[in-house]
Amino acid sequence: MNDNISGWNTWLTAFDDWTDVSISEVHGLMTGLMTACDAPDEKVWAKVFEELSFAALPEPALTLLTEEAEDIVFQLKDKDDAYSYTPLVPDDEHDLYERVMALKQWANGFMTGFGITDCRLSSEENEMLSDLAKIGGIRLEDDEDFEGGEESYLHIYEFARMVPVSFATRQRKPVKDIALISGLAINAKTTKELQAEGKVSKPMPPVVDIMNQHNPS
Repeated sequence: MNDNISGWNTWLTAFDDWTDVSISEVHGLMTGLMTACDAPDEKVWAKVFEELSFAALPEPALTLLTEEAEDIVFQLKDKDDAYSYTPLVPDDEHDLYERVMALKQWANGFMTGFGITDCRLSSEENEMLSDLAKIGGIRLEDDEDFEGGEESYLHIYEFARMVPVSFATRQRKPVKDIALISGLAINAKTTKELQAEGKVSKPMPPVVDIMNQHNPS
């Protein structure tokens, strides 16, 4: 799948003026959230990003994220369509290093996105996230070869791709009901803003024991 068909170029354009994290990480975060929640509107997406202490998304990026989230939820809800899900990473015309780093970023984004859903994990899901965390922990220098080359990359890519497929069977809830923004008015101040005013001593981390690793259901 090339960069035009996968949406890579579309995301690059929409997020051109926003550089807090990579588009792969944003896509992973969105996917993780959408495995357990219904797709929110633009206002709720904006609130999620504010509460995660990200800069405000440009309008084209916010619109694209909202539309893509709706498509992802629709896709993952269908058992047959779910298997065609693909993480947002560059195509094989790009260097292997770039693709490995994009998949690493997608994995970290997914773990954050799923983590803020407050969902408990089965033992099997807990094991899958532990393995996904290993992908998120990959370290490579620019001139360093990825061990195992293309074959290993394809193996970890396929594993990562199947994680949201496996996680998407749970009952979904509105994003506004997750603890990160639950009870907040849509115009409520963010943790970052409250901290700047001295009303909060330090920002709450967006993910605290996000995987319930010591208390799987």
